[in-house]
Amino acid sequence: MSDTNYNFDAEFIYKSCVEWIKNWFSVNAKSDAMAVIGISGGKDSALTAKLLTDALGKERVFGVMLPNGIQSDIEDSRRVCDFLGIKHATINIEDAYTGLTDRIQEKFSEENFSYANYKTNTPARLRMTTLYGIASLLGNAMVANTCNLSEDAMGYSTFYGDSAGSFAPISKLTTDEVVALGDYSGLPKEIVHKAPSDGMCGKTDEDNLGWTYHEVNELIRENKKGIHYEKIIERWKKNKFKLDIIQLPSFIPDLPVYLEF
Repeated sequence: MSDTNYNFDAEFIYKSCVEWIKNWFSVNAKSDAMAVIGISGGKDSALTAKLLTDALGKERVFGVMLPNGIQSDIEDSRRVCDFLGIKHATINIEDAYTGLTDRIQEKFSEENFSYANYKTNTPARLRMTTLYGIASLLGNAMVANTCNLSEDAMGYSTFYGDSAGSFAPISKLTTDEVVALGDYSGLPKEIVHKAPSDGMCGKTDEDNLGWTYHEVNELIRENKKGIHYEKIIERWKKNKFKLDIIQLPSFIPDLPVYLEF
């Protein structure tokens, strides 16, 4: 079953999101307040940064690259910053992560405790801490959330890590819509069409999930139930508590939604 009501107008949605950002800053921030954003090298942070530069001007957007040791695609992050012409800095969180992990392992050895989730989620939380630290140094700057709807629905965001932020321009947009907006905005295609990955396990998100984000997106927007419908719903229900607790100010497009967010 598929609902045919869904029609995505990239130009209209893009311009509407830019206006939403302008209005949100006019109400919630100083007239010259900056936006701070982590630049991962992927499409989500690239599109969010592009929306911010169009809404606020490139002089009010500060990009932060946050590798944990060696980041194989760090050049993609630099490319985004250079393409947009925004000021940026690289803060390597490796020492902070290693120092914290060493202290924790003194009390909880890897022999007796599983560190799998710790190693995935702790860097994301340290990155958000760093972004807020830089925001305070820049004078009450606002930290942008860069999550999208599809990844949030499948739990591909770290609770109080990348799921945090002061405002969320693209959190109600699916991965397909992010790609469409990225293409519309003129961002480099190699960035816009880059496969989503956590950058640690060597697999894409879709490899780990066992189904595509496109199948998730068709369920969200068109109520189309694909072959992995039951597994998608099971995973969505398991991770929904994150969205129930963390509800950021978000741009909400006038588009159909067939899952409860």
